[in-house]
Amino acid sequence: MLASNVHPKIVQERFGHSSIAVTMDIYSHLMPNMQADAVARVNDVLQNAILKRKAGEGTENKRLAKR
Repeated sequence: MLASNVHPKIVQERFGHSSIAVTMDIYSHLMPNMQADAVARVNDVLQNAILKRKAGEGTENKRLAKR
């Protein structure tokens, strides 16, 4: 299930483990790309935020120039 990108909390509940830590201790080796995927997602979010901010600054500068 973890290798299929099912959320670890769901796996924990389905397997009846007492905590998510138990599930991750047993099965985390099945998710070797988890760190790389997380880094890529955070990078995408930050890049989009930067682009939105830059786009907003351009609009603000044009508005101020019209005054």
